Amino acid sequence: MKLLFISLGCDKNLVDSEYMIGMLTSHNIELTDDETEADIIIINSCCFIGDAKEESINTILEMAQMKTEGCCKSLIVTGCLSQRYQDEVKKEIPEVDAILGTNSYDAIWEAVCATLENKFYSNFNTLTGLPKFETKRTVTTGGHFAYLKIAEGCNKNCTYCVIPSVRGRYRSVPMEDLVASARELVAGGVKELILVAQETTLYGVDLYGEKSLHKLLDALNEVNGLFWIRIMYCYPEEIYEELIDAMIRNKKVCHYLDMPIQHCNDTILKRMGRRTNKKELVERIEHLRARVPDITLRTTLICGFPGETEEMHEELMQFINDMEFDRLGAFTYSAEEGTVAAEMPDQVDEAKKEEWQSAVMELQEEVIFDKNASMTGTELYAFIEGKVVDENAYVGRTYRDAPNVDGYIFINTDQELMTGDIVKVRVTGAYEYDLIGEIL
Repeated sequence: MKLLFISLGCDKNLVDSEYMIGMLTSHNIELTDDETEADIIIINSCCFIGDAKEESINTILEMAQMKTEGCCKSLIVTGCLSQRYQDEVKKEIPEVDAILGTNSYDAIWEAVCATLENKFYSNFNTLTGLPKFETKRTVTTGGHFAYLKIAEGCNKNCTYCVIPSVRGRYRSVPMEDLVASARELVAGGVKELILVAQETTLYGVDLYGEKSLHKLLDALNEVNGLFWIRIMYCYPEEIYEELIDAMIRNKKVCHYLDMPIQHCNDTILKRMGRRTNKKELVERIEHLRARVPDITLRTTLICGFPGETEEMHEELMQFINDMEFDRLGAFTYSAEEGTVAAEMPDQVDEAKKEEWQSAVMELQEEVIFDKNASMTGTELYAFIEGKVVDENAYVGRTYRDAPNVDGYIFINTDQELMTGDIVKVRVTGAYEYDLIGEIL
């Protein structure tokens, strides 16, 4: 039997996908990337914002054609879209043979077996606890880096977000399980672990009665063969001193922090249900840079939230200019049904959202070019990600860049290098978002 597995959405979803793939390949199912020859097609869906929902629906409809045009005997939908719209998926796309919720992906083998016997299958466990797997993950990120999901769900209830309703409340993965997973991944060749969750900074509060991300970093730092540990998705108000201390004392922890703030205007932050304000954001950023001078700070912003005005947008632009984030992504607000924000008055029209988002990214391009140019002469380690076609040059990532969301360093060399190699480089120049370097 051949399996086509399509994982959509975020890196947290990808971890779920890798566990499902590991379970299925342990039953001698072969992976394929050709939908026309797949006996089983599984789509791990996303519905975080409108574009993600549309992509998921279009992918399911496209793969549904393989029931008549290809070899597909089993079409299965898992993940956030199926959790949120299970009835609609079953009714509107009858080609789907099984639907699994976000906390039921350990039932994927049972779903495959049922559907191959022409039985419709659905499984929606309550959004409590965590699935258990006896088989190894199949890492799909190239082998040299992997995501380590340290918690599931979220308690924040931001007014624009559907995650608590489709993923449940915050549940930390026990530390001993994470360390065991880390050792297993490193034994398989992984050199960089990227810690992810809806919010990493609250890790351990439900299991241990206190924030314990710093203790997890201490434990992971002892894993032999691991080179980098990177932390994503830290809510600014939850960053605490012991965490900063752990980043400083553990040499494998990258001086990199992903800190989504969404906006800086106090009124908008309050309407979003965020638990911070502009003054606190400035203080947090200044404190992090004072304690970790070479830290790379990444953030994300929402443009066009209900009630945002030109004045609020200009305030955000000034904030970006003043704070000089090292990495920044901006997205237009997406009104998601069932959220508080979708029912708010003063919705911003799409053209204005896109205008503001473009302005933010144009400003950030100027900010980051200046910061990159100032890196000239700096010596850094870099992971090799691939070779530039027809050139004696390679693409790499430094500690300042998370995969798939940040920039690269282009390294000129006659040496033969392999993806996953670690080299020391000197920065010799810069583009808008990327660096240029040479091997020392």
